[in-house]
Amino acid sequence: MPTIVVEVMPKAELLDPQGKAVTGALSRMGRQAYSEVRIGKRFELTVAEVTDEILEDVKVLADDVFSNSVIEDVVSITVQDEAATVSA
Repeated sequence: MPTIVVEVMPKAELLDPQGKAVTGALSRMGRQAYSEVRIGKRFELTVAEVTDEILEDVKVLADDVFSNSVIEDVVSITVQDEAATVSA
């Protein structure tokens, strides 16, 4: 069955306290190659089939339910199938 994946990230101009904490932890662990970490959310919705109506509904859900438009951006909505991954 196909899975629709929605990825949400904090807006770039806003502080990401979780990301800052992980960045600090990596530095303390001696991992100096990573200058910034940002932490977001991922939603996976399994559907019987992907239709234009379903994709449109997922876009509405992403904007209205999965993300807070004041502080977050929906960065991608993709469709994953057992055979291939396709961007939506």
